[in-house]
Amino acid sequence: MILRRWACESAPTVLELLQGIWAQAPLRQMQTPGGKTLSAQMSNCGTWGWVSDRRGYRYEAEDPLTKKPWPPLPKLFAELATKAAAQAGYPEFLPDACLINVYAPGAKMGLHQDRDEEDFLAPIVSFSLGLSATFLWGGKKRTDPTQKILLTHGDVLIWGAETRLHYHGIVPVKVGEHPLVGEKRINLTFRKAHK
Repeated sequence: MILRRWACESAPTVLELLQGIWAQAPLRQMQTPGGKTLSAQMSNCGTWGWVSDRRGYRYEAEDPLTKKPWPPLPKLFAELATKAAAQAGYPEFLPDACLINVYAPGAKMGLHQDRDEEDFLAPIVSFSLGLSATFLWGGKKRTDPTQKILLTHGDVLIWGAETRLHYHGIVPVKVGEHPLVGEKRINLTFRKAHK
């Protein structure tokens, strides 16, 4: 389900809170287990943070960069994610992780499944801020056909249940400037990492 422009009103406060998160857990470009550098910059907040390096993809309670716990999930973030999930039919959703991706023009995310979480009954709740992006939505196999969905500032995308393990990605973000966010796209993805 897509909630169009649902997060526009709260976006200025969300962006302000992100500055505090990045001061504690700076944005960085992680590496895949195969040694490739991911094109989007990343950080996390919440009890758990998603990390990727030569040892694989996983959730950790400690930021490998700072050796400290990830910044706590702001109350507003939790409230927004829970409220959006409820509108999409997931009234019990309580995130314990928020993966933050920042895309400069040209940055992308290849087709992948979100399967590092323990609880596949919980949905994925994804907020888009700033520059628009084309979201690729596939099927349960990497080779399944994909459809293109334009995500704009304030859009919230929620998927779960039988679509929880569908492949998805982001095509390279186009050059542009958003009046509030600047020359980038920010994506907050709320998950339930552990049961």
